[in-house]
Amino acid sequence: MSDDASASPATVLRTLVARAVDADPASLADRVEVVERSGEPEVDDGGERDSRTPVARLARLIAEADGVVAVVPRFDAVLARRLNDALAAVPRAVRVVFTDAAADRLAGATGAIVRRALTERGVDAYRHDGESPVAVVLADDRAAVGLIDGSGVAALLTTDDPAVREWAAATCRRYLDAAEPVTEG
Repeated sequence: MSDDASASPATVLRTLVARAVDADPASLADRVEVVERSGEPEVDDGGERDSRTPVARLARLIAEADGVVAVVPRFDAVLARRLNDALAAVPRAVRVVFTDAAADRLAGATGAIVRRALTERGVDAYRHDGESPVAVVLADDRAAVGLIDGSGVAALLTTDDPAVREWAAATCRRYLDAAEPVTEG
C-alpha cells in the first residue's frame, strides 16, 4: 500500500490487489472496476444514486451469482440488509468465512439471531479466529475485493481478470481450510 496517508480508498485498494497478484497497478487499470464510497451516507432504497456505491455493487454481484464464497472481516447494517435481500431472491450455494469483527458477531449477544438468519438464507457460515485486511468474494467467475474501514465498505474492486480471480479463490480456500463451521445453535 501507499505510504501516502492521503491516498484515496480506491487507490489503496488497487495497489493492494496489484501487489497481491504481483502486477503493476497501472497494468490492472483496464481490467478492474473500482467504486468508492462517497461522503454521503448510503441509502437503502435501491435508488439510482445508491446503485453506484460499493455496498450496492457487492449486493448486485452476489444476487446475480449461482455460487459465492467469501471472506468477510466486517459488515454493517446497510450491507447486511442488502445481502439479506440478495440472498432471499434465489437459492444459491453460499459459503462465507467470518473473520475479525464479523466473527465476533457470530458469538456475541446477537450471535444466535445472526446464525439463524444465515441458516434461513442457506448460507454455510464459518468462523476464522484470524484477521483479514479486506473482504474477498468470488461470485461465479467474478472476483470482488472490498477495502473495509470503520464505516463499512470504503471501496470495492470487481473483475473477471484471471490473476485476480485465482488470488481470490486461493485466499478464500486458505481461510475456509482454517475455519470452523458455525451451527445455528
